[in-house]
Order: sequence, then structure tokens, then C-alpha cells
Amino acid sequence: MNSVVSFKTPNGEEMVILSRGDYDALLRLAELAEDLEDLAAVEAYKQRVAAGEEEGIPSEFVDRLIDGESPVRVWRDFRGMSSKELAKATGISTAYLSEIETGKKEGSISVFRSIAKALRVDLDDLFWGEDSKRPVNE
Repeated sequence: MNSVVSFKTPNGEEMVILSRGDYDALLRLAELAEDLEDLAAVEAYKQRVAAGEEEGIPSEFVDRLIDGESPVRVWRDFRGMSSKELAKATGISTAYLSEIETGKKEGSISVFRSIAKALRVDLDDLFWGEDSKRPVNE
């Protein structure tokens, strides 16, 4: 690197002046460091997937969530469960599950906890993009 001029401002802040070449070299190094962090994050994710700690979600299911489809229905489909199977696993009727999936009924927190457990997802996953539609009944 070329010479660097350093000085202090009147309020005591230390400043440096770099040549354009030095500045550009620092930017390249910063970009490389960021790329290495990204690669490390991808590798860590792959290791968590291999260990069964993470799972990949196909884009078709993510797209359905983004499009505003019921997260309960999307996750049920992703898990390959029929509405009858999910209703039985959660101890509710198929009709009630259908009303939750279509938004006709909000459902209680306890019902959503049961659904989340049966679908093997976090409770928050059932409200993705649904800020205004949280269950209010306990």
C-alpha cells in the first residue's frame, strides 16, 4: 500500500487519507471477507441439514406462503398430510381445521400449538406474513 496520512480533527477524532489505489484495495479485501463469511454460513447450513437440524423448503411452498395462502394448509401439504390426518393429530374436527385454513375461524393459541406440534414447525411459522391475523382466543 502507498503512504497513509493520519491526523486528528480539532475534536480529537483520528482521520486517515488514503490513495485511491489503497482505498480500492481495502474495498476488494472487505468484499472478499464478506464472501468468505457467506461461504462459511452456507457450509454451516449444509452441515445442519446433513445433521437433521435444518430442512430445505422447496420454492413452490415458499411461493404459496408469499402469495398469502394459509400457512397451516401450506405446511400440511408440505408434510404430506391430509386435513383428516392433521385434524386427528391435533384433536379437532376436520371442519374446524378447514375453517382455520380458510380464515373463517381464527382458532385458539392452544389449537395452533397442537397444529404446530403435529406439523413439526414453530408456532411462529403458522403466522408467517399474517401480522393482523393472530389468534386471540385462549
